Amino acid sequence: MSGTKSAELQMSRGARRYALAILAIVYMFNFIDRQILAILLPSIQQEFQVGDAVLGLLAGTAFALFYVVLGVPVARLADRTNRRNLIALAVAVWSGMTALSGFAANIWQLALARVGVGIGEAGCSPPAHSMIADMYPPEQRSSAMGVYTLGISAGIMLAYLAGGWVVDNYSWRHAFFIVGLPGLLLAALVRFTVIEPPRGAADNRTVSGEQPSLMDVVRFLASRKSFVFMALGAGASSFVGYTIIFEMPSFLSRSFEIGATAIGVWLGLIYGIAGGLGFFLGGYFADRMGSQGHKRALNFIAASTLLSAACLATVFLSNTLLWCLTLFVFPSVIMNFYLAPVLGQTQSLVSLRMRAVASSLLLLILNIVGLMLGPALTGLLSDVLRASLGNESLRYSLLISTVIMLPVAAFCYWQAARSIDADLLRANEKD
Repeated sequence: MSGTKSAELQMSRGARRYALAILAIVYMFNFIDRQILAILLPSIQQEFQVGDAVLGLLAGTAFALFYVVLGVPVARLADRTNRRNLIALAVAVWSGMTALSGFAANIWQLALARVGVGIGEAGCSPPAHSMIADMYPPEQRSSAMGVYTLGISAGIMLAYLAGGWVVDNYSWRHAFFIVGLPGLLLAALVRFTVIEPPRGAADNRTVSGEQPSLMDVVRFLASRKSFVFMALGAGASSFVGYTIIFEMPSFLSRSFEIGATAIGVWLGLIYGIAGGLGFFLGGYFADRMGSQGHKRALNFIAASTLLSAACLATVFLSNTLLWCLTLFVFPSVIMNFYLAPVLGQTQSLVSLRMRAVASSLLLLILNIVGLMLGPALTGLLSDVLRASLGNESLRYSLLISTVIMLPVAAFCYWQAARSIDADLLRANEKD
C-alpha cells in the first residue's frame, strides 16, 4: 500500500483540515501572546520610565533569547516523538507565562516573564511545520503553510484590537491576563482532539534508519545553497517585519499623537486583513508558480520584497496620519509573501526525520536576525537620533532599517532561486 493511501486510511481529509485549522488557531494565540506587548509598550514605558533601547530589548531580545536557543532541542524531540503533545504543552507554558506578565512589579520581572513566554513558544512552530508537511503533499504545502501563517495576522489583529481597548479602559496588566488565560483551554483542545499524522505519508516516502544527528542536519542544509539564502532572506525580511510590528504603535503615537485604542483599531485591521491576505497569497502564488519551477516563485518573492521597501519608505515619510495608514495597506500585503513559501520549501528540501529540526534552524536564523536584533537595533538608533530629531527619531530609524534590510532580503531570495529546483531533487538522500 502506498504512503498516500495509508495516510488517507489513518487521517481523513476532514481530520487534516481540522488539524490545520487548530494549528492555525494555536499560531494565532502564539502571536497574540507574543505581540500584545507592542500595543502596551507606551504605557509600560510611562510606568517604568525606560528608553527605546530597553523597550526594544524587552520586545525582542528578552523573548527571543530562549525562544531561539530552545527551538533546536525541542525540534530534535519533535522529530522522534509525538508532535501534537509537544505543541499542547507549549501552549500551556506560554499562556501561563503571559498571564504572569501582568503581575510584574518592574521591568526586570516583566523581562523574565517574557523569557518564559519565549520558552513556551519555542515548542510551537517546528513540530507544527513538520505535522503540516506530513498532512499535505509538496504541491499543496506552501498553500497549507499560508493557511497556518494566517495565525500571525489574526493574532496581531486581536492583540492590537484587544490590547488597545484594554489599556485605555483598564491597564496594560489586565491585557496580559485576558489574552493569557484562554490559552490553557486551547492546550487541552490540541491534546485531546488533534490526530498525530504519519510521517512521510503526504510525500509517499517512508522513514528508515535512525534520526540524523544535529550536525548531519546542519551539514545537509549548509550544502543546499537555496536553504542558506532563503534563511538569510527571511532573517532580513523579519528584521523589518518584527521592527515594524513592535515600533509602529510608538511611531504613530509620537508622530501623530493618537491614543492606544485608535492605534489598536487601525493597525489591527491592517495587519489582520492586509497582512493575512499577504500570508495566504504568498503560499498560493508559490504553489501555482512552483508547478512551472520553484525558481520562478522565489524570483517573484524577490521582486515583491524590493517593491515593499519602496512602499514602506513612503509610509515613514508621510506627513499626515491618513496618508501614513492608507499607504501602509499595500506593503502590509506584499512584504508577507515570503514566509509561507520559505517554510514550505524548507520542509520539502530535507529528509523526513529532519523536518522539525530544519524548521527550527530556519527559525533560529530568522529570529536571531529579526526578533533579537530588529527591534533592539532600531530602538537604539532611535535613541541616538533623538537628540537631533526629538519625537521624530523613531520615524527615521524605521526608515533606515527598511531601506537597508529589505533590498538585502530581495537579493537573497534571487540567489536562492538559482539552486532551488536542483536542491529539491536531492531531498530524500537521508530518508
